[in-house]
This record gives sequence, structure tokens and C-alpha cells, in this order.
Amino acid sequence: MSSLTFHWFLPTSGDSRDVVGGGHGAPDTGTGRRRPPTVAYLGQIARAAEDLGFTGALTPTGAWCEDAWLTTAMVSQATERLKFLVAFRPGFVSPTLAAQMASTFQRQTGGRLLLNVVTGGESREQRAYGDFLDKDARYRRTGEFLHVVRELWRGGTVDLDGEHLRVEQARLTRVPDPVPEVYFGGSSPAAVEVAARHADVYLTWGEPPAQVAEKIARLREAAARAGRTLRFGIRLHVIARDTAADAWAEAHRLLDGFDPATVREAQANLARSESEGQRRMLALHGGSRDDLEIHPNLWAGIGLVRGGAGTALVGDHDEIADRIAEYQALGIDEFVLSGYPHLEEAYWFGEGVLPRLAARGLWRHPARAGAEAGVPVLPVAV
Repeated sequence: MSSLTFHWFLPTSGDSRDVVGGGHGAPDTGTGRRRPPTVAYLGQIARAAEDLGFTGALTPTGAWCEDAWLTTAMVSQATERLKFLVAFRPGFVSPTLAAQMASTFQRQTGGRLLLNVVTGGESREQRAYGDFLDKDARYRRTGEFLHVVRELWRGGTVDLDGEHLRVEQARLTRVPDPVPEVYFGGSSPAAVEVAARHADVYLTWGEPPAQVAEKIARLREAAARAGRTLRFGIRLHVIARDTAADAWAEAHRLLDGFDPATVREAQANLARSESEGQRRMLALHGGSRDDLEIHPNLWAGIGLVRGGAGTALVGDHDEIADRIAEYQALGIDEFVLSGYPHLEEAYWFGEGVLPRLAARGLWRHPARAGAEAGVPVLPVAV
């Protein structure tokens, strides 16, 4: 059995001991004890993630956070193995320039770029950046964009006179090695078709296993029609502690910190989202503080104030490992995780859950696996 892959998260809008909201129209929260997203602090999180055994770290994109390209380019210098899952919105720059930027990133970091393509679910935010296409048109443009980028990465010369993009004799002087893998999410029919044709890894937000299984089946069928196969990942928060009581006490502490007015504002804003994935997140809790454990150890409380990924795995280390194994049995190979604050929570998960997954044969530390393959690595403190 191949090892599961775990990624952590770089909080480029700031970190806190409380939930930091934002995204998809949700108001900013967690400002009372905010840790600013300096390169020094983000580098501290990245180094911890690398030592603990995370393969990569996701950086978000949007008006509510720092730019992902620039931030990860700087933070990469604080690490040696950790990859960066850089969220990127097609349409804001040309596909040729984006392919060139990715190629440069690969060379300057030793091949540590992963590209998380985010089409953009909110027309209001897109228009602020000068993008006035509707949602379905944005997905069609994303398909054209990824077609050009992938051909350029293969070393080809590209001519395209598409619905939204046009390039003539586009070519890269130096292609990336290795070619960055493309991660892609989205629950709408338009998103599924783009993922089936262009993605390497399809990412879903943390829905209950039955819903995730249905989504995986839908994506596998669409990919098969396109003559392709996909890998699958899931985006979740995590609250792992030595005892279940301690974990749930922390979840309840976070919940107690949600001001009712902030929850109402967040839910009203998120209800206007054009994102199908966001609609599915809202349906998990319905804006209520009651019955937030929607599946054993799966808690929907984060989504009361945060847009995007709104669920957390909550429990003791063995319970969290059980839930990860449950998702793995459905076909999930990669887990993109986060927690508040991100530095401390990385250690709770890395020192508590990952060793249990290793004991079950579900995970191997990337540095140790590399050493066994003859790849030089740094010492590991786990």
C-alpha cells in the first residue's frame, strides 16, 4: 500500500488561537489575538510541517490574504523539502506567463511547486480584479488556460484562438522539471468537466464520507470519459488531542468565541455565494450551532464563520486516524489539513496522529522514504 500524503496550510491572512474567517464573502474574524502573516512566522510553520512529515503546504488566494506566489517564493527559502501547493486563479495573468512563472519556481526551489487552480466562485470578487466573466464562462476559460499551460510544460509550441484566450507561437525556453502537478476543486458540472480533463488531483472540501464517495464516483466517471484517471484529496481542519474530551473542549471553546452577530453576517454573505461547494458546506450545519457533529468526529462548526473548507476532524489521535482511514478506503490519497493556531496544531497532529497512521502502515515520513530510496535528506526530529 502506498503512503498517504499530508499537506499543511500557511495562514497568509494571519493566524490566531481563534478561528480566522474570510473567503467567499465571509467577514474577517479572529483579529483579537491575530499573529501577522510575516515571512518569519510562516517560515516557522513551514519548517515545523517539514520536520513533522507533511509533504506540502497550501496557500490560499483571494483579496483577504497575501499573494500566494510571492509569499511561497520567500517562505520556500526557509525549507528544503516542503512543497508549496500554491492557489492560483487563471485569467488574471496570461497562460504563457503563468507557465513561465511555474517553471521558474520549480528551478529555484528544486521542484517544489504544486499548483492549486482556483477558478473563482464569487463574481463580485472577480470583478474587483477586472474579471467580468460569469461562473460557467470562467470554467471554460480555465479549461483553455490549462490546455495552454500543459502544452507549454511539455515543450510544445502553442497556437490557440479560443473563446476566451488567444496565444500565437507560445513556447517556453526552459520547461519545468518536474512538471508541477495540478490540483483542482469544484462541485458544479462545469468544474467536474474541467477537473476530468486537466487535473492530476481532485480536491473536495470535508464532507461526510457518503457524500465524498458520491463525488469521487462522479469524478471517476467523468475522467474515464476523457480517457484519464485522477487522484483524490480532501481539505479539512483538525483538532487532535490526547483525549477526545480535550479535543471537544477545544472545539467548544472555538464555538463559544463566535459572536452571534458575526455568525449571522457570515451566513448571510455565504448564502449569496455562487460556489456549489460552498452551498454544500452551508447545508451541513444550516447556520445552527446545534448538531454540529455531522459524522463521527466530523464537526461543521468552522463553517459558521469561515468560507470555503468548514469542517474539522475532532477527537483523540486514534479517532482521527480512524476517520482518515475511512476516507482513505473511499479513494482519498491526500489530506490538506489546518488548525488554529497553525503552528501548535501542526505539532498536535504530527506528533499524535501521524505515528499512529505509520503504525497502521498507512503513512511513511517523506524524508525517511527518500533516504531509503537513496535521496539525501535532512535529519528528522519526530
